[in-house]
Amino acid sequence: MCTKCIIRAAAIAAITMATSTQIGHATPAEDALAGEARGLVKSFATDLKHTLVKTMKSEGPVAAIRVCNVSAPEIAKDKSTASGWTIGRTSVKLRNAKNAPDAWEAKVLAIFAKKSAAGEDLKTMQFYETVEADGKKTFRYMKAIPLAKPCLTCHGENVKAPLKATLKDLYPQDAATGFKLGNLRGAFTLSKPLN
Repeated sequence: MCTKCIIRAAAIAAITMATSTQIGHATPAEDALAGEARGLVKSFATDLKHTLVKTMKSEGPVAAIRVCNVSAPEIAKDKSTASGWTIGRTSVKLRNAKNAPDAWEAKVLAIFAKKSAAGEDLKTMQFYETVEADGKKTFRYMKAIPLAKPCLTCHGENVKAPLKATLKDLYPQDAATGFKLGNLRGAFTLSKPLN
């Protein structure tokens, strides 16, 4: 794939920040928190995209996998520390076992999959609500990640041998391949304690 195509596709993959209907009844305070979360998702996705595209252009996909292995958690940690939110990514088909969904995230991923199968646009799909556990309230937010064209290199159906070897080395239990363009890759997941 040419560099121009990678950059164009990565820009599309940066996740359109349009709002979709949230399931349930949100309060104005929850809508405001969701807006803040969308801004953090956009910032995280932009920084990660920039890092990956730069490495992909200069060193190729094998190097980009290695950079993603280190940079994605660092970017998430930096954004979390600066914002007071916990920011990450999750999926049903995991690459990094540390990103395994909890019960709430698994429920939301199932909702996203069902809505996607019904034809809803993944680019605008989000879910948020305030949850309570052990007397503590937390605002939780997820935004779907549709698989973009550049992501097929490392997550598609035909991952090349050198990439497979690197993935096996970095992620021995990798299950995040076999995707097709536009599939639900996973979701950004954010949470913020409210009390």
